[in-house]
Amino acid sequence: MKIVKFGGSSLATGESVAQAIQIILSDPQRQVMVVSAPGKRNTTDIKVTDLLIKYADLALKHKNCVEIVNKIFSRYQEIGHYFGLADTELSIIKQILLELPNQGYPNEKYLLAAFKAHGERLNARLITLVLRHQGINSRFLDPAEAGLIVTGEPNDAIVNPESYLNLDQIKIKADERIVFPGFFCMTPSGNIATFSRGGSDITGAILARGFHADLYENFTDVNGIFAANPHIIEHPQSIKKMTYREMRELSYAGFSVFHDEALIPAIQGQIPINVKNTHDPSNPGTMIVPEKDFVPDNAITGVTSQKHFSALYLHKYLLNKEAGFTLRILQILYQHNIPYEHMPSGIEDYAIIMVVGEGMRQKHTISRQIIDSLGDHDISPQMINQGASQISIMIGTKKEKADEAVKIIYQKFFN
Repeated sequence: MKIVKFGGSSLATGESVAQAIQIILSDPQRQVMVVSAPGKRNTTDIKVTDLLIKYADLALKHKNCVEIVNKIFSRYQEIGHYFGLADTELSIIKQILLELPNQGYPNEKYLLAAFKAHGERLNARLITLVLRHQGINSRFLDPAEAGLIVTGEPNDAIVNPESYLNLDQIKIKADERIVFPGFFCMTPSGNIATFSRGGSDITGAILARGFHADLYENFTDVNGIFAANPHIIEHPQSIKKMTYREMRELSYAGFSVFHDEALIPAIQGQIPINVKNTHDPSNPGTMIVPEKDFVPDNAITGVTSQKHFSALYLHKYLLNKEAGFTLRILQILYQHNIPYEHMPSGIEDYAIIMVVGEGMRQKHTISRQIIDSLGDHDISPQMINQGASQISIMIGTKKEKADEAVKIIYQKFFN
């Protein structure tokens, strides 16, 4: 079985939904379809999720919501009409939208979570209607029915291990297609809670683990994952295969295809992930696999950067003889919810360059090559940190030198 997730840009119009359906039907193993809310149709458009946030705000202020409801419904209506669905068949979507303010919510945060979640929930209902209209045996499966339970905050949910036991009980027929809304699950008390980042990606990974899938296919609008940011490097190489931990290291430092949290359920289930392009489904994309038996093609898999790190310089004589000083600093940061990465010296505004590759463990001169190549272009690293895993090197540079540093390292190892 394959779990297939489609992002909002892949489901923004009737034409793009048709492409997604064609992808599902082209492979009988693609039985579970995880859907996002309709995204932008063009650069000036508004995502359905953003419209739902505006709807929630108006509802909280007890203002007239007719116009915003019509605007949201028109997005689903437009897709439905593309497939020949009548308004009578689509009326359930508008009815659910109109009833949203009248449901009971514990507080405003849960109200916002519920409103946002309906971008995915209604799109899953709509795509199920489309599939049935085309004579395809399909079933809308809601997180409440599936037993996907979460804890945590209403807009920052964490999946409960009980969810995997519940998913294990669900039976899927051989000729059946399941349409599942991403981004949200249910609390033990029956309220909707959403994931904070990469919501539908997380749902797809949870289902991949829960259904013991052979593969988790994540369809987006790019041909896999690139070795560097296309905004910095013109036409960078596409990564054919990489490991989970390479992806997590690169995600931390700016790779935007996945948030690292979105991989965790798939990693726990050791499920391979294939990042593919909805508009070019024949392209093999990027495979993300477990580390076991992985043989890297190159020493470096990818290089990326993240700007706007602040550095704090503290100086005190005989600091090395004072026990607990560093602990007190970290406690202060913790109290103010400020994360930290490294303890360099200086007071500049930093950028972090992350160089990642499983092949780095066998190449003991990689660090020297990187530093030498930067030095040849008069870029002096402000700090260097090599992870214990030996597959990544973190380099601190001045913010204005970050893009140039990425280009230099990319040219050194990929050209």
